[in-house]
Amino acid sequence: MKRFVYMDNAATTKTRKEVLDEMLPYFETYYGNPSSVYEFAGKSKAAVDQARDTIAAALGAQSKEIYFTGGGSESDNWALKAIAEAKKEKGKHIITTKIEHHAILHTCAYLEKQGFEVTYLDVDQYGMIDLDELTGAIREDTILISVMFANNEIGTIEPIRQIGAIAKEHGIVFHTDAVQAFGQVPINVDEMHIDLLSASGHKLNGPKGIGFLYARESLKIGSFIHGGAQERNRRAGTHNVPGIVGLGAATRIALETMEERRKQETKLRNHLIRRILEEVPHVRLNGHSSERLPNNANFCFRFIEGESLLIMLDMKGICASSGSACTSGSLDPSHVLLAIGLPHEIAHGSLRLTISHETTLEDVDYAVDCIKEIVVKLREMSPLYTDFLKENQNQ
Repeated sequence: MKRFVYMDNAATTKTRKEVLDEMLPYFETYYGNPSSVYEFAGKSKAAVDQARDTIAAALGAQSKEIYFTGGGSESDNWALKAIAEAKKEKGKHIITTKIEHHAILHTCAYLEKQGFEVTYLDVDQYGMIDLDELTGAIREDTILISVMFANNEIGTIEPIRQIGAIAKEHGIVFHTDAVQAFGQVPINVDEMHIDLLSASGHKLNGPKGIGFLYARESLKIGSFIHGGAQERNRRAGTHNVPGIVGLGAATRIALETMEERRKQETKLRNHLIRRILEEVPHVRLNGHSSERLPNNANFCFRFIEGESLLIMLDMKGICASSGSACTSGSLDPSHVLLAIGLPHEIAHGSLRLTISHETTLEDVDYAVDCIKEIVVKLREMSPLYTDFLKENQNQ
């Protein structure tokens, strides 16, 4: 039986057993609709309220500022479309970045068709935005700044506190897609001047199909789904009680274990990065060297195709990716890697490895050993690598 090593935690995570155990009673015992008035349904309503309180406390927010959604993409859509609708009389200019998740980029493209203008900020070679460029992009009609907390592909953590301060100084709403960051790094919405924040349960060892949108109480945002009075009349639909309970439990555990996990994952991540950079020639680390998520390592290997590398890693029992799971199957190179200045031929050779609290040193070493072996095989079949060797021999 071949070894199994899961290193694609940025795509999704394994639901913790403790989380599942807390969810199960709300499938089979306390299955009442929390919107109903009878006592039996009160068990479900209390569980929803408790999860909301837990998530709010994790952000330094108020419980009434947490709205449950179907996941990060819905939260992103709601945040951008709601502010566009609410602020359109003031202006129709939005600022975001070129490395956002497609839930933001595609929503911005939709809003552009509705008459809004979007400025897409450049990033440097590490995926970091320039605060001066952000300030320079602000106009009188700017109504929203949306910058992701941490990039889902290369792991770079943006200067969120400074971005929030700039937005607040200019009276502009600030949204951050924190899907990758929530539960991984400390977040306080008041200290960071965040007005809207998106997150998703399945990125922090919770269930799929559940997320939330934090919206500052002072914001007057409209309903995203119509048809009922749930979520204070702003998001209709019967509550996903087991999912909400799971999200609350995953949030509580993530906070309780955050410091220890960060140390453990950072140590393993650095070991992984060091071995790859030292033992595999013609490789580049993507993302910031220090301001990055503790579990993320992203590389580009010259002279090979990332898809071939993934297939051969899968044959070794290793799960990895070349970028966002939302764009898997695309033949185009990552928009994030192009934005940090990589040419197409190098961007095509990307590999993202994202570890978890369950990843061991033996897992990392096994993955690196397999990568070394596979890269050698793929380069032996690459005419580009053959030409490269000939050119260097002749110099």
